[in-house]
Amino acid sequence: METTNRPENSGAESWRALRIMSEFVDATDALANLGPAVSVFGSARTVADSRYWSMGVQVGAGLAKSGFAVITGGGPGIMEAANKGAIEAGGKSVGLNILLPHEQKPNPYQTLSLDFRYFFIRKLMFVKSSIATVCLPGGFGTLDELFEALTLMQTLKATPKPLVLMGRAFWQEMFAWLRGGLLEKHGYIAEVDLNLMHITDDPAEAVQLISDVHAGRRAWAPHLPRFPEDAGTELGEGTRLGTRRHTGEGFVSGTD
Repeated sequence: METTNRPENSGAESWRALRIMSEFVDATDALANLGPAVSVFGSARTVADSRYWSMGVQVGAGLAKSGFAVITGGGPGIMEAANKGAIEAGGKSVGLNILLPHEQKPNPYQTLSLDFRYFFIRKLMFVKSSIATVCLPGGFGTLDELFEALTLMQTLKATPKPLVLMGRAFWQEMFAWLRGGLLEKHGYIAEVDLNLMHITDDPAEAVQLISDVHAGRRAWAPHLPRFPEDAGTELGEGTRLGTRRHTGEGFVSGTD
C-alpha cells in the first residue's frame, strides 16, 4: 500500500488556510457597498485632550461631510477620535477591529464593526476599501500601515491614492531621516518617492486634497504609470497586476 509523507499538522494548516479565506471573503462582502472611504490611522494611546485627538475628530467629521466613509482600526485613541467625528457628522463610521492581548478595545462610534484574527487580512482591507489614507501620529502599527501604503504605490501594486500625514511637527522628523538617510546618504529611495506623501496640520486641507483627487480635479503621483484596471471597480485582492516588462517606450502592463 502506497503511503505519503504528509506532515502531521497538514490538516491543521489546511483549516488555517480556510479560516484565512473565510475572513477575507466575509470582510470583502461586508465592505462591498461601503462607497468611497478613507482609512485613518493613529496611535491607540492618544488621549482625548491631545491636539492630535482633536485633529482626528475634525478630519473624521470633514470626511463624513464630504461624502466619504471613515475606516479605522476600531480601537481607542486616534481611531476612536476619527470614528467619533464621522458618526457625529452623520457619516459611515467603520471599525476593523483586531483581536489583541492589550490596547485593542472596540470604541463605541462604529456604524459597522468587523473583527479580524489576522493582521494581514485586516491591513489588506484598509488598502483595498479606501480611496485615500490619513495618518496621524502613532507607533509601530501606524508606521506599519503607513509604509505598507507607500510600498504598494512605489512598487505599482496599488493604484496611487492620497497619503496624508497630519501633525507636521511629528512627521517632519521622519521626513528628515527619509531624505537625509534613505535618499541622500544611501540612495535607497528616489526623490519622487517623497512626493507620495503630503504633510499638513489642517484637517480641512487634508479633506480638500482627498476630495480634489477623488473628483479628478487634482492628480496624485503623476510620475507613476496608470494601468487599464485602475479605471474599473477593484475586486478580488484589490491590487494591480503590475508590470511584466519595461521597454524604452514606457511601462507595459500584462500577464505575458
